[in-house]
Amino acid sequence: MLCQECQEKEASVHVTKIINNKKQELYFCKECAQATGELKFGSDFSFNNLLTGLLNSKPHSHHQINLSSKQLRCSNCDLSYQEFSHNGRLGCSQCYDYFGDKINKILRRIHSSNRHTGKIPKRIGENVRVKRKINNLKEEMGQAVAKEEFERAAVLRDEIKELEDRLDNRG
Repeated sequence: MLCQECQEKEASVHVTKIINNKKQELYFCKECAQATGELKFGSDFSFNNLLTGLLNSKPHSHHQINLSSKQLRCSNCDLSYQEFSHNGRLGCSQCYDYFGDKINKILRRIHSSNRHTGKIPKRIGENVRVKRKINNLKEEMGQAVAKEEFERAAVLRDEIKELEDRLDNRG
């Protein structure tokens, strides 16, 4: 695809703007993106810089990272939490365990979750989505039975049966 600005170079920058619930997609070459101001971050932009900025920003009160955590050190590689928050890189695999609760808070801030569930393409993923739904409903039904909520369990059982029948018909 050619740059929408110069119409000469290949577009390498894709910008999506949503203003007043209207989506606008723009495609620029790097030079035109910089010239128009659409590429505002400098050449030092990296994931580590992004992570460092998130670590050092003032989080909302319910996501606050305890300042005393900056004194923490990994017992394996001796990396301090302060060093991690400065450079955005962990020193070893044990840092994940040692700084785990702080890292989980950051991941929840960035992604709204600290668990990767992956993406499934729409055209081939419907069966996978239905199977996940069935598994979730079975867990929910088990909890309902444990709480002796038998009417709720029966509704869930019927929903599971309906989804299983749909899967069988797709074959």
